[in-house]
This record gives sequence, structure tokens and C-alpha cells, in this order.
Amino acid sequence: MIKLSNISLQLGGKSLLDDTSVTFNTGERIAVIGANGTGKTTLFKVLQNELQVDAGTVEVPKHWRLSHMKQEIAEVDRSALDFVLDGDQPLRQLQRALTEAENKHDDDAMAQALGALDTYHAFEKQNQAEQLLAGLGFNVNEFAKPVGEFSGGWRVRLNLARALMCPSDLLLLDEPTNHLDLHTCYWLEQWLKQYPGTLLLISHDRDFMDGVATQVVSFEQQKLIGYRGNYSQYERQKGERLAQQQQAFDKQQQQKEHLESFVRRFKAKASKAKQAQSRVKMLEKLTLTAPASISYQYNITIPTGGRVSDPVVSLDNVDLGYATNQPILKNVNVSLQPGSRLGLLGVNGAGKSTLIKAIVGDLIPQSGEVIRGHNLRIGYFAQHQLESLDEQASPFLHLRRLDADASDQVLKNFVGRFGFSGERADEAIVNFSGGEKARVALAMIAWQKPNLLLLDEPTNHLDLEMRESLNIALQEYDGAVILVSHDRYMLNSTADEFWWVRNGQVEQYEGDLEDYFQALLKAPNAVPASADQGADLVNDKKAQRQARAAEREKLKPLLSAFKKAEARLDKAQQKLVEVETQLADPTLYEADNKSKLQPLLKEQGQLKTEVEAVELEWLDLSEQIEQAQAS
Repeated sequence: MIKLSNISLQLGGKSLLDDTSVTFNTGERIAVIGANGTGKTTLFKVLQNELQVDAGTVEVPKHWRLSHMKQEIAEVDRSALDFVLDGDQPLRQLQRALTEAENKHDDDAMAQALGALDTYHAFEKQNQAEQLLAGLGFNVNEFAKPVGEFSGGWRVRLNLARALMCPSDLLLLDEPTNHLDLHTCYWLEQWLKQYPGTLLLISHDRDFMDGVATQVVSFEQQKLIGYRGNYSQYERQKGERLAQQQQAFDKQQQQKEHLESFVRRFKAKASKAKQAQSRVKMLEKLTLTAPASISYQYNITIPTGGRVSDPVVSLDNVDLGYATNQPILKNVNVSLQPGSRLGLLGVNGAGKSTLIKAIVGDLIPQSGEVIRGHNLRIGYFAQHQLESLDEQASPFLHLRRLDADASDQVLKNFVGRFGFSGERADEAIVNFSGGEKARVALAMIAWQKPNLLLLDEPTNHLDLEMRESLNIALQEYDGAVILVSHDRYMLNSTADEFWWVRNGQVEQYEGDLEDYFQALLKAPNAVPASADQGADLVNDKKAQRQARAAEREKLKPLLSAFKKAEARLDKAQQKLVEVETQLADPTLYEADNKSKLQPLLKEQGQLKTEVEAVELEWLDLSEQIEQAQAS
């Protein structure tokens, strides 16, 4: 097992962990979660012995073999297959021993090397590497392709394959699902469930963690808190723990108030002085429990830009491809209605992104016509768009360039909803992380009030809180949505219907994700059931989608009222702080300022009453939303 005992850790002057302990049992699959910047990747560096803790001890069994997923690739001239095989260092050592023996014409050494290779099952290793590459979406004709010819996302997959190829007792994976598609995420989930060693996994994909994790370790207020089970079980346990913490806090506050009241009443009485002094000592020894709190960094909304004609967009006998090559998609005939919520399914390379590029206008059809509705305003998110952001501009300036007339405060309030408050709103994005740049791009899209959202893998690099905020915003959004994502939770929450992109065609898929993955699980090379396999299945799935749409429609007024109450609460609290700041000025209590003091005191009382009333409304709405989602 791995034991971290009373460790403290600082990085760049920032305290990440403070006197915290946790144990990782052998054979567990541990999901490591926490907001960006809390220290998850730094913890991995500690376990790799690349970084030392400032206090405490870190115990990792000395005989354990460690494998981790690197972020960079240096061997750009190696073939993809050789690069992955290089992950198995014992194999390469045995092969080098054989080569040396052959070069020396040493028959005994050759016999020993061949025997060692046979014992190690070395001749099965190439097949194993090929299976890893195929599982992660590489075609057979790409196995011999030099690493340097692959794009950044595919190099990430090669690094992942190499880490999985490495024999290990401890496997460290830092956000392995980034740059994967739906199919490869599911394949990886099944592979990791069979991994015999101890796995530590940093992820922001809740369904992926539900499928893989047997334990969750959460970074919370510079502590490592362990929870048994997967992510869904973690959420339930944390809710219970927070409720217990709040109860303990309330009880302790009553005890504290009782002790302080006794001291105030009797400290001047000689007969009670000894008892009062005893209460003072009790207060000094009292270790206060913190109140339970959940802070929300993001509060995003995506407004719509007015009505659009029906259909929103349609493709009429369209062939789609690049340059003079053969079309990737042929004879596409589909249309999208206002308010549609569509998920695209299909293996990597089937043409999902190609279809989206045609709809947005970035790809001209080889034949046929793309017809866009009147008053159509498209919001398009794709990973390559992050590269087009101006790295010397701030989040605020990116929005200012979109709207010269908006006030500075309105723009700053808007980017603040995406996590860029205070100085961060004016900071150049050159040193921003991928997730932070994605939030800038999403803020720019939302500001332009689209009535059609085209989202191609929007959750890459986004943390759990931002994903949840985006998920809620999409549920409230009134426009049409086309979503490509490997995040099953977001697909299930957002999409009411699916289009299946396969074999050069785009067709409606009447199943759901459960059907899709059940088919993959039963036969890895099989495809999900098509729409013509029975009217009962079609009708049943349609009814399920309609029910989900009805549930979301029912929830929408509650979510809208909740957002409005939250905004009113923020405004009232901000105003109350302003008034109480003025009341803190000693000169205000001089006789000459009596006329200023009385209105401020009156306003303070009114604002306190308003804050209390809106807080009650906010809590009531929050409970209603939780009950509606649970049912």
C-alpha cells in the first residue's frame, strides 16, 4: 500500500497540502479529484519522487514498478508501434541482450537470451501493443507511421498506449480521457477495470470515474479526504459529511455562545470569578469546527439571439470531404428543428467534425447544398479555436472586441461568471491553462447569443465544477444544440436524440447510450442496433427521449428562478457590504453627520431583511431542484 502521513506541501509560495494523511490500498483504483490548481498533478510528482514534501512521510513499496502517462514526446522518428513497445523496458533489455549475443556470435549467450525472451512471453508483446493501438483508435496502416507525423491529440493517445504497455504495480494517469472520443473512452474504461495493480487517476469525467474508481480522494481545503466507492457514491458521502459538519458546527456555536454568555455575566462577580475563569480556559481549548460550505466559482448562462426559421439548418444531398479526395460523407439529407438537442455518435474519423464544419460554414460541400435558416446565429466551439485566441489579450479584452458599446462593468461581470474575477479578468491569457482558454472561448460564444450551438468536445480540460455549470447552462438554453463529446454524463443530460455517423452516412439512431455501449461490450467489433430492428424499440426510445425532454422542460422554470434569486442575493449582499463599509467610518457618527447616518442605518436594516428573505427563497428553490432531479 501507499501511505502519506501528515504531509505538508507548498509550491511557488502557495500551500497545497497542510498536515494531511491518506492511505491507498493495493489493488484499488483511486480517482483523484479537486479544482484546478489544488495540487493533483503535484501529488503525482511526489509519488514519482520528482518532488519532495515539506513535512511528513511518503511510503511507496520499494519493489513496485511505476508507470505514468507522459505529456511530451521526444522520439518523433520512431514508428507508432515501436514507440509503444518501448514502454516495456524489460522487453527492450532482453532484446538488446539477444542483439549483443548475435553480434558477438556467442551461442551460449544467444540461447540464454532466447530462453529469457520465451519465459517473458516476448513474442506476444507486439500483438499486445497492436491491441492497445487499435483500442485507442489507430488504424493498422498507422502502426508504422512515424510519431512526428501525428497531431497533438493523437500523440497524447500514443503516450497513453505506452504507459499501458509498461509493466507496472502502480499506474498514474493524469486526465487520460482528454483527446479521446466516446468509443476509446469506453474501451479505456474496460481496460482499466481489468488492470491488476494500483491505479491513481486524475479525471473530470464523472461517468468514467463511476465506471473505473473503487475509491475517491478529494482535495478539500488543503486536506486529502478519502471516500469509498465511485464518484456517485462520493457525492452522496460528501453530502452526508457536510450535513454532519454543519450540525457539529451549529452545536459547537451554541456551546461557544453559552460559555461566552456566562463569562460576560459573571466575570465581575467575586463568587463566580473562579467559574468564569474556568469557562475562559474551556473557550481557549475549544477547537472550532468550520461551517459546511460549498463555493461556486462559475455561474454561466448562454442567452439566445431571438427566433430562427424552421428548420434551423438542413443538408440537401450533400457530399462532404476535403480538396479533391473522395467524400467522407455522401448524400447527407438531414435537418435540424429549433430547440433540437442532438448528440452525434460514431467512431473517430467517421465524419462527425466534418459534418459540424459544413453546418458552420468552414467546409464547402463537394456537392449538394447546406441551407441555413433566417436569423441563424451559430456559436461554434472546437479545440482548434483555442489556438486562434489572442494570447496577449485578456478575457475582458476578448469580449470588448466583440462589443464596443457594452460597459466595462457589464463585460467584467460576464467574464466573472466564467471564473475570471478581479485581476484575472484583465490578465493576458498567454499563461492560461487549456481549461482556462476553453472558458474564454465559451464566454465569447455565450456573449454573442447564438440560437444554434455546435459543440465539438467542449469538456476537454474543463474541471468538474465547470462541466456541471456548463451542463446546467445547456439545460436552460432555449436554442438548438449539436454536441460531440466523450463525456457520457453531458451527452445523457443534454441530448434528446442522436444521429449516427458511420460508413459515409448520417442517420437517426433510435437507441440511447446504454444500447450503444451494451452492443460494444457484447461484441467489440459490433455496431449498435439500427432503427429497423423493431417498431417497439423505436417507440420505446422515442417515449424515453420525450420523457427526458419533458423533465427538462419542467425543471427549466425552477432553474431560471434559482438563477434569478442567486443574482438578487449577490446584488443585495454586495449592496449591504457597501453600506456597512460606509457605516464603519467613525466620522459618520459625529453630530454634523446625523442626517447621513439615519438613512444608512435604515437602508442597512432593509438590506438585511432582504438578504434573509432571498436566502430563504434561494434555499427553497435549491431543495425543489434537488428533489426534481432525484425523482
